[in-house]
Amino acid sequence: MTDSPEAVFERHVAALMAGDLDSLAADYSEDALIITSDGEFRGQAGVREVFTPLMQALPEPTLEAKVAAFADDALFLRWSADSAANSVSDGVDTFVFADGKIRLQTISCTMTPKT
Repeated sequence: MTDSPEAVFERHVAALMAGDLDSLAADYSEDALIITSDGEFRGQAGVREVFTPLMQALPEPTLEAKVAAFADDALFLRWSADSAANSVSDGVDTFVFADGKIRLQTISCTMTPKT
């Protein structure tokens, strides 16, 4: 039995909050695709390429899900984040899940440095 999209997403957030890149990457399928304004990133290497600088920019973040709308195997997420280094007020992600993994994710956010 595979995990539900909700369970995968809960695990994803826990790994993100803990700064655990290995656990975070394990939630993505081998052929995962992440699309950001910087381009497209594929597979486990792509997950690491996207999340390494994101975790560095938002160390020990406080995250808030403003909207988390699940439908079938998809999630629409509006979020904000705050850390000692940067904040995000306009985060928007979409996720598509398959076989207990994240298959596709889009990420859009504006990083605002703390002064």
